[in-house]
Amino acid sequence: MSNPSAIPPAPRPIETGFRSLDAGWRQWIAENLLRHCTPDSMLATMTQAGLDPAECEPAIEAMAHDPAFLAARKLQQLQSKLVSVVANQQKLLELDPLYGHVEKRSRVPLGEFLEKYVIGSRPVVLTDVARDWPALRRWSPQDLRERFGHLDVEIQSERSADPNYEVNKLDHQRRTRLADFVDRVLAGGETNDYYLTANNEMLSRPGFAPLLDDIGTLPDFCDPSQLARRASFWFGPAGTVTPLHHDTLMLCHTQIVGRKRWRFISPLQTPLLYNHFEVYSPVNLDQPDLDRHPLFSQATVLDVVVEPGETVFLPLGWWHQVSALDVSLSFSFSNIAVPNHYTFDNPRITNW
Repeated sequence: MSNPSAIPPAPRPIETGFRSLDAGWRQWIAENLLRHCTPDSMLATMTQAGLDPAECEPAIEAMAHDPAFLAARKLQQLQSKLVSVVANQQKLLELDPLYGHVEKRSRVPLGEFLEKYVIGSRPVVLTDVARDWPALRRWSPQDLRERFGHLDVEIQSERSADPNYEVNKLDHQRRTRLADFVDRVLAGGETNDYYLTANNEMLSRPGFAPLLDDIGTLPDFCDPSQLARRASFWFGPAGTVTPLHHDTLMLCHTQIVGRKRWRFISPLQTPLLYNHFEVYSPVNLDQPDLDRHPLFSQATVLDVVVEPGETVFLPLGWWHQVSALDVSLSFSFSNIAVPNHYTFDNPRITNW
Protein backbone atom coordinates (compact mmCIF):
# COMPACT_ATOMS: atom_id res chain seq x y z
CA MET A 1 0.00 0.00 0.00
CA SER A 2 1.42 3.37 -0.98
CA ASN A 3 2.23 6.06 1.58
CA PRO A 4 -0.26 8.96 1.03
CA SER A 5 2.13 11.45 2.67
CA ALA A 6 5.03 10.70 0.34
CA ILE A 7 6.05 13.55 -2.02
CA PRO A 8 5.76 12.47 -5.64
CA PRO A 9 8.88 12.91 -7.79
CA ALA A 10 9.04 16.07 -9.92
CA PRO A 11 8.07 15.51 -13.50
CA ARG A 12 10.99 15.40 -15.92
CA PRO A 13 11.16 18.47 -18.20
CA ILE A 14 9.94 17.93 -21.70
CA GLU A 15 12.85 17.96 -24.14
CA THR A 16 11.60 20.16 -26.97
CA GLY A 17 14.87 20.48 -28.80
CA PHE A 18 14.42 24.26 -29.04
CA ARG A 19 16.76 26.95 -27.70
CA SER A 20 15.58 29.04 -24.77
CA LEU A 21 13.93 32.40 -25.42
CA ASP A 22 16.07 34.13 -22.80
CA ALA A 23 16.56 37.78 -21.84
CA GLY A 24 19.14 38.27 -24.59
CA TRP A 25 16.64 37.23 -27.25
CA ARG A 26 13.95 39.43 -25.74
CA GLN A 27 16.33 42.39 -25.95
CA TRP A 28 17.01 41.38 -29.56
CA ILE A 29 13.27 41.53 -30.24
CA ALA A 30 13.05 45.05 -28.80
CA GLU A 31 16.09 46.28 -30.74
CA ASN A 32 14.82 44.91 -34.04
CA LEU A 33 11.34 46.35 -33.54
CA LEU A 34 13.04 49.71 -32.96
CA ARG A 35 14.86 49.17 -36.25
CA HIS A 36 11.44 48.71 -37.89
CA CYS A 37 12.04 45.07 -38.79
CA THR A 38 8.83 43.20 -39.59
CA PRO A 39 7.55 40.54 -37.16
CA ASP A 40 7.64 37.98 -39.96
CA SER A 41 11.33 38.60 -40.71
CA MET A 42 12.16 38.44 -37.00
CA LEU A 43 10.23 35.21 -36.57
CA ALA A 44 12.08 33.68 -39.51
CA THR A 45 15.47 34.63 -38.03
CA MET A 46 14.58 33.29 -34.59
CA THR A 47 13.23 30.04 -36.01
CA GLN A 48 16.38 29.58 -38.08
CA ALA A 49 18.41 30.11 -34.88
CA GLY A 50 16.63 27.16 -33.26
CA LEU A 51 13.91 28.86 -31.19
CA ASP A 52 10.34 27.64 -30.94
CA PRO A 53 8.13 29.69 -33.31
CA ALA A 54 5.14 28.98 -31.04
CA GLU A 55 6.99 30.83 -28.26
CA CYS A 56 8.56 33.53 -30.41
CA GLU A 57 5.44 34.81 -32.15
CA PRO A 58 3.57 35.81 -28.94
CA ALA A 59 6.83 37.22 -27.50
CA ILE A 60 7.20 39.56 -30.48
CA GLU A 61 3.58 40.62 -30.17
CA ALA A 62 3.89 41.19 -26.41
CA MET A 63 7.03 43.33 -26.82
CA ALA A 64 5.16 45.80 -28.99
CA HIS A 65 2.92 46.57 -26.01
CA ASP A 66 5.51 46.37 -23.24
CA PRO A 67 5.62 49.64 -21.18
CA ALA A 68 9.43 49.80 -21.28
CA PHE A 69 9.41 49.32 -25.05
CA LEU A 70 6.78 52.05 -25.47
CA ALA A 71 9.02 54.41 -23.49
CA ALA A 72 11.88 53.54 -25.84
CA ARG A 73 9.62 54.38 -28.80
CA LYS A 74 9.12 57.90 -27.40
CA LEU A 75 12.85 58.44 -27.08
CA GLN A 76 13.26 57.10 -30.61
CA GLN A 77 10.88 59.77 -31.89
CA LEU A 78 13.04 62.47 -30.29
CA GLN A 79 16.18 60.96 -31.81
CA SER A 80 14.51 60.73 -35.23
CA LYS A 81 13.73 64.44 -35.10
CA LEU A 82 17.39 65.27 -34.44
CA VAL A 83 18.47 62.97 -37.28
CA SER A 84 16.10 64.75 -39.67
CA VAL A 85 17.33 68.18 -38.52
CA VAL A 86 21.00 67.41 -39.21
CA ALA A 87 20.12 65.68 -42.50
CA ASN A 88 18.33 68.80 -43.70
CA GLN A 89 21.25 71.00 -42.67
CA GLN A 90 23.54 68.72 -44.66
CA LYS A 91 21.30 69.05 -47.72
CA LEU A 92 21.66 72.82 -47.51
CA LEU A 93 25.45 72.57 -47.38
CA GLU A 94 25.48 70.30 -50.41
CA LEU A 95 23.66 72.91 -52.48
CA ASP A 96 27.12 74.44 -52.87
CA PRO A 97 28.41 73.03 -56.20
CA LEU A 98 31.92 72.92 -54.70
CA TYR A 99 30.86 71.08 -51.55
CA GLY A 100 32.59 67.83 -52.57
CA HIS A 101 35.89 69.56 -53.29
CA VAL A 102 38.58 70.01 -50.61
CA GLU A 103 40.30 73.31 -51.36
CA LYS A 104 44.06 73.75 -51.42
CA ARG A 105 44.93 77.32 -50.47
CA SER A 106 47.79 79.57 -49.39
CA ARG A 107 47.95 82.93 -47.63
CA VAL A 108 44.41 82.69 -46.26
CA PRO A 109 43.65 85.83 -44.20
CA LEU A 110 43.05 85.06 -40.54
CA GLY A 111 39.49 86.43 -40.54
CA GLU A 112 38.52 84.38 -43.58
CA PHE A 113 40.13 81.24 -42.18
CA LEU A 114 38.20 81.53 -38.92
CA GLU A 115 34.91 82.35 -40.63
CA LYS A 116 35.03 79.86 -43.48
CA TYR A 117 36.91 76.89 -42.05
CA VAL A 118 36.77 77.05 -38.24
CA ILE A 119 33.31 78.49 -37.62
CA GLY A 120 32.08 77.36 -41.03
CA SER A 121 33.43 73.85 -40.28
CA ARG A 122 35.08 72.95 -43.59
CA PRO A 123 38.28 70.94 -44.12
CA VAL A 124 40.98 72.68 -46.12
CA VAL A 125 44.56 71.95 -47.20
CA LEU A 126 46.97 74.84 -46.53
CA THR A 127 49.94 74.71 -48.87
CA ASP A 128 52.21 77.29 -47.21
CA VAL A 129 52.19 76.52 -43.46
CA ALA A 130 55.53 74.67 -43.52
CA ARG A 131 57.27 76.91 -46.06
CA ASP A 132 60.07 77.90 -43.62
CA TRP A 133 60.17 74.75 -41.49
CA PRO A 134 63.63 73.14 -41.21
CA ALA A 135 61.75 69.83 -40.84
CA LEU A 136 60.73 69.98 -44.49
CA ARG A 137 64.36 69.96 -45.56
CA ARG A 138 65.81 67.78 -42.81
CA TRP A 139 63.41 65.04 -41.78
CA SER A 140 63.72 61.61 -43.31
CA PRO A 141 63.79 58.05 -41.98
CA GLN A 142 67.59 58.17 -42.16
CA ASP A 143 67.65 61.42 -40.17
CA LEU A 144 65.49 59.86 -37.48
CA ARG A 145 67.85 56.94 -37.30
CA GLU A 146 70.97 59.09 -37.04
CA ARG A 147 69.70 61.56 -34.46
CA PHE A 148 67.28 59.50 -32.37
CA GLY A 149 67.87 55.86 -33.25
CA HIS A 150 69.18 55.03 -29.76
CA LEU A 151 65.92 56.08 -28.11
CA ASP A 152 62.98 53.80 -27.45
CA VAL A 153 59.57 54.55 -28.93
CA GLU A 154 56.14 53.05 -28.53
CA ILE A 155 54.57 51.76 -31.72
CA GLN A 156 51.46 49.86 -32.71
CA SER A 157 52.29 46.42 -34.03
CA GLU A 158 50.51 43.25 -35.20
CA ARG A 159 47.59 45.30 -36.48
CA SER A 160 46.88 43.24 -39.59
CA ALA A 161 45.42 40.31 -37.64
CA ASP A 162 42.94 42.48 -35.75
CA PRO A 163 40.03 44.06 -37.67
CA ASN A 164 39.50 46.43 -34.72
CA TYR A 165 43.14 47.41 -34.29
CA GLU A 166 42.39 51.08 -33.69
CA VAL A 167 39.74 50.42 -31.04
CA ASN A 168 42.12 47.91 -29.47
CA LYS A 169 45.23 50.04 -29.92
CA LEU A 170 46.38 49.55 -26.32
CA ASP A 171 46.65 45.82 -27.01
CA HIS A 172 49.01 46.54 -29.90
CA GLN A 173 51.49 48.76 -28.05
CA ARG A 174 55.09 47.59 -28.30
CA ARG A 175 58.36 49.26 -27.32
CA THR A 176 61.31 49.23 -29.69
CA ARG A 177 64.44 51.19 -30.50
CA LEU A 178 63.67 53.84 -33.09
CA ALA A 179 66.63 52.68 -35.22
CA ASP A 180 65.14 49.18 -35.37
CA PHE A 181 61.75 50.56 -36.32
CA VAL A 182 63.24 52.72 -39.10
CA ASP A 183 64.95 49.63 -40.52
CA ARG A 184 61.70 47.68 -40.28
CA VAL A 185 59.77 50.37 -42.14
CA LEU A 186 62.33 50.73 -44.91
CA ALA A 187 62.67 46.97 -45.43
CA GLY A 188 59.08 45.89 -44.95
CA GLY A 189 57.37 47.45 -47.93
CA GLU A 190 53.70 48.42 -48.00
CA THR A 191 51.85 47.26 -44.88
CA ASN A 192 49.38 48.29 -42.22
CA ASP A 193 50.90 45.95 -39.63
CA TYR A 194 52.95 48.52 -37.72
CA TYR A 195 52.83 52.28 -37.25
CA LEU A 196 54.24 54.93 -34.94
CA THR A 197 51.19 57.08 -34.19
CA ALA A 198 50.31 60.12 -32.12
CA ASN A 199 49.58 57.87 -29.14
CA ASN A 200 53.33 57.47 -28.74
CA GLU A 201 53.53 61.04 -27.29
CA MET A 202 57.27 61.00 -27.97
CA LEU A 203 57.42 64.77 -28.46
CA SER A 204 56.82 65.25 -24.73
CA ARG A 205 60.14 63.53 -23.99
CA PRO A 206 63.31 65.67 -23.70
CA GLY A 207 65.28 63.38 -26.00
CA PHE A 208 63.02 64.26 -28.92
CA ALA A 209 62.95 68.02 -28.25
CA PRO A 210 65.16 68.74 -31.31
CA LEU A 211 62.25 67.68 -33.52
CA LEU A 212 60.23 70.62 -32.18
CA ASP A 213 63.18 72.91 -32.97
CA ASP A 214 62.67 71.90 -36.62
CA ILE A 215 59.18 73.45 -36.66
CA GLY A 216 59.23 76.99 -38.01
CA THR A 217 56.57 79.69 -38.14
CA LEU A 218 53.08 78.61 -37.16
CA PRO A 219 49.89 80.03 -38.68
CA ASP A 220 48.29 83.13 -37.17
CA PHE A 221 45.45 81.01 -35.81
CA CYS A 222 47.83 79.02 -33.56
CA ASP A 223 49.30 79.74 -30.10
CA PRO A 224 53.05 78.97 -30.37
CA SER A 225 53.46 78.79 -26.58
CA GLN A 226 51.27 75.68 -26.50
CA LEU A 227 53.05 73.78 -29.29
CA ALA A 228 55.23 71.50 -27.13
CA ARG A 229 52.28 69.98 -25.31
CA ARG A 230 49.84 70.00 -28.22
CA ALA A 231 51.92 68.34 -30.93
CA SER A 232 52.23 64.76 -32.18
CA PHE A 233 54.51 62.82 -34.49
CA TRP A 234 53.63 60.07 -36.99
CA PHE A 235 55.93 57.70 -38.88
CA GLY A 236 55.14 54.55 -40.83
CA PRO A 237 55.28 52.67 -44.10
CA ALA A 238 53.10 53.05 -47.15
CA GLY A 239 49.86 51.18 -46.54
CA THR A 240 49.07 52.33 -43.01
CA VAL A 241 45.40 53.14 -42.52
CA THR A 242 43.82 55.12 -39.71
CA PRO A 243 40.21 53.86 -39.80
CA LEU A 244 37.14 56.06 -39.99
CA HIS A 245 36.72 58.07 -36.78
CA HIS A 246 36.35 61.64 -35.54
CA ASP A 247 38.55 63.62 -33.17
CA THR A 248 37.19 65.62 -30.25
CA LEU A 249 39.05 68.83 -31.10
CA MET A 250 40.32 70.74 -34.12
CA LEU A 251 43.85 70.15 -35.38
CA CYS A 252 46.34 70.62 -38.19
CA HIS A 253 48.28 67.74 -39.72
CA THR A 254 51.37 68.62 -41.77
CA GLN A 255 52.81 66.12 -44.22
CA ILE A 256 56.63 66.26 -44.12
CA VAL A 257 57.67 63.13 -46.05
CA GLY A 258 55.44 61.10 -48.37
CA ARG A 259 51.79 61.50 -49.30
CA LYS A 260 48.59 60.67 -47.48
CA ARG A 261 45.07 60.28 -48.76
CA TRP A 262 42.46 61.93 -46.55
CA ARG A 263 38.75 61.22 -46.84
CA PHE A 264 36.23 63.27 -44.89
CA ILE A 265 32.55 62.96 -43.97
CA SER A 266 30.57 65.75 -42.34
CA PRO A 267 29.64 65.35 -38.65
CA LEU A 268 26.06 66.07 -39.75
CA GLN A 269 26.12 62.64 -41.40
CA THR A 270 27.01 60.79 -38.21
CA PRO A 271 23.62 58.93 -38.24
CA LEU A 272 24.75 57.23 -41.47
CA LEU A 273 27.99 55.86 -40.01
CA TYR A 274 26.85 53.34 -37.37
CA ASN A 275 28.76 55.07 -34.58
CA HIS A 276 27.93 52.64 -31.78
CA PHE A 277 31.22 52.83 -29.87
CA GLU A 278 33.15 55.93 -28.78
CA VAL A 279 34.46 57.94 -31.77
CA TYR A 280 34.70 55.06 -34.23
CA SER A 281 32.71 53.94 -37.25
CA PRO A 282 32.85 50.32 -38.48
CA VAL A 283 32.50 51.52 -42.09
CA ASN A 284 35.62 50.87 -44.16
CA LEU A 285 35.77 53.48 -46.92
CA ASP A 286 37.95 51.18 -49.02
CA GLN A 287 35.44 48.32 -48.89
CA PRO A 288 32.08 49.51 -47.54
CA ASP A 289 29.72 46.65 -46.69
CA LEU A 290 26.32 48.01 -47.72
CA ASP A 291 24.57 44.83 -46.60
CA ARG A 292 25.64 45.55 -43.03
CA HIS A 293 25.73 49.35 -43.33
CA PRO A 294 23.10 50.32 -45.93
CA LEU A 295 22.69 53.89 -44.64
CA PHE A 296 26.28 54.65 -45.61
CA SER A 297 25.21 54.75 -49.27
CA GLN A 298 23.68 58.17 -48.50
CA ALA A 299 26.93 59.67 -47.16
CA THR A 300 29.01 62.19 -49.13
CA VAL A 301 32.75 61.52 -48.98
CA LEU A 302 35.31 64.28 -49.65
CA ASP A 303 38.65 63.02 -50.95
CA VAL A 304 42.07 64.69 -51.24
CA VAL A 305 45.73 63.63 -51.48
CA VAL A 306 48.04 65.69 -49.26
CA GLU A 307 51.56 66.23 -50.56
CA PRO A 308 54.79 66.91 -48.62
CA GLY A 309 54.73 70.43 -47.21
CA GLU A 310 50.92 70.60 -47.14
CA THR A 311 48.80 70.89 -44.02
CA VAL A 312 45.29 69.56 -43.46
CA PHE A 313 43.02 71.60 -41.22
CA LEU A 314 40.59 69.18 -39.58
CA PRO A 315 37.44 70.96 -38.38
CA LEU A 316 35.58 69.89 -35.28
CA GLY A 317 33.91 66.49 -35.40
CA TRP A 318 34.60 65.69 -39.07
CA TRP A 319 34.93 61.98 -39.74
CA HIS A 320 38.09 60.98 -41.55
CA GLN A 321 39.99 57.94 -42.78
CA VAL A 322 43.67 58.43 -43.61
CA SER A 323 45.85 56.18 -45.77
CA ALA A 324 49.60 56.54 -46.34
CA LEU A 325 50.54 56.27 -50.01
CA ASP A 326 54.28 56.33 -49.30
CA VAL A 327 56.66 55.97 -46.38
CA SER A 328 55.37 58.87 -44.32
CA LEU A 329 56.49 61.34 -41.66
CA SER A 330 53.85 63.73 -40.36
CA PHE A 331 53.49 66.35 -37.65
CA SER A 332 50.15 67.32 -36.13
CA PHE A 333 49.30 70.15 -33.75
CA SER A 334 46.13 71.26 -31.98
CA ASN A 335 47.26 74.54 -30.40
CA ILE A 336 44.50 76.42 -32.21
CA ALA A 337 44.08 79.87 -30.63
CA VAL A 338 40.29 79.59 -30.32
CA PRO A 339 38.29 77.47 -27.85
CA ASN A 340 39.36 73.93 -28.66
CA HIS A 341 37.96 71.77 -25.88
CA TYR A 342 34.64 70.06 -26.56
CA THR A 343 32.58 67.31 -24.96
CA PHE A 344 31.01 64.48 -26.93
CA ASP A 345 28.52 62.07 -25.37
CA ASN A 346 29.93 58.99 -27.05
CA PRO A 347 28.06 55.66 -27.09
CA ARG A 348 29.69 52.53 -25.69
CA ILE A 349 27.58 49.82 -27.30
CA THR A 350 29.66 46.69 -27.89
CA ASN A 351 26.97 44.14 -28.76
CA TRP A 352 25.08 45.75 -31.63
